[in-house]
Amino acid sequence: MVLKFERESGVELSKDLNVLLKVRAKFDPQYGFSVNVEDIDSSYTLGDIARRYQQILERLTSEGLLNKNKLVPTPFDIQNVLVIAPENAAGLGDFKKDADALEKSDVCHFKYYSATFQGNTAAQSIITSLSNGLRQWATDFNTPPDLIVIIRGGGAVNDLAYLNDYELAALLAKRTVPIWVGIGHEKDRTILDEVANRSFDTPSKVISGIRNLIAERTQDVLDLFQTIKLLSQHQITAYQSQNDQYMRVIKTLAHGQINEANKSVDLMLSTLHYLAQQQIKLATNQVESLLRETLIQNPRTVMAKGYGIVRSEGKAIRSIQQISGDSIQVELQDGTIQANVTKVISNE
Repeated sequence: MVLKFERESGVELSKDLNVLLKVRAKFDPQYGFSVNVEDIDSSYTLGDIARRYQQILERLTSEGLLNKNKLVPTPFDIQNVLVIAPENAAGLGDFKKDADALEKSDVCHFKYYSATFQGNTAAQSIITSLSNGLRQWATDFNTPPDLIVIIRGGGAVNDLAYLNDYELAALLAKRTVPIWVGIGHEKDRTILDEVANRSFDTPSKVISGIRNLIAERTQDVLDLFQTIKLLSQHQITAYQSQNDQYMRVIKTLAHGQINEANKSVDLMLSTLHYLAQQQIKLATNQVESLLRETLIQNPRTVMAKGYGIVRSEGKAIRSIQQISGDSIQVELQDGTIQANVTKVISNE
């Protein structure tokens, strides 16, 4: 009967599980009143789990928390991840196979914190583990983690039902860091899947998602680099063509300026040459005039006209006041007269 119930419901019969029993009452004169369980209604138990699940969903929706973490953008570069998982669980082992490879390559780093994922204490254990992990993270790092990952392998429906806790779901929904969960297998779903930024079927798919995102972002960076390189080459080519055009324009303008300058220089040289010739001609005329005047004023020329030069004691004089001694010499064109001064008569 128990095996039939567990097979039909997928729920392991355990403490605190609501069940509907089909019983038969019996009274025995020797042993008294007794009740025999004949069957367990699996549909009732599944309905109770589904009802509690729906109540939590409705409360999260009414408080605006259901999609709150889904709106948190995933960091472009995932470098540091905080992981909450059952200690030594098979799902954690699957996760760490790829995570260790990323860690070894220094691509992404993981910090692991353990929690209980089944039983009445599961939700509180995860809350405590996450709180402790974030406090320790704040001590060790200057920035928050890029992702918070919550993983566990598959299990019985009632084991996973312990994760359908409002307080835990609300705490995760309010995180400003993306929450990625991978709990159970494809057919298993918890309230944590509803509030998470991304939900995966298994822990292996969570680490695959991280690895694929890193690969995609790396490829995006390479594509962007190629695009930037191509655009840069196009810009350089365009600027080079524009620069060549500017150089041709500058060269043309420079030649024009040089030609104009050469014309100006030629004109200035021609003007200077003309002015120099005029100055030389004027100077020549002045020199010739001076030469003629000099020739006219030459003593010999003057004496040829009947004039003479009077000297006293060998010095030419122009006034009677300059006579010294009793004799003077009068130089004429053809000779000199030696004369004695007997009388000097002033013109006054």
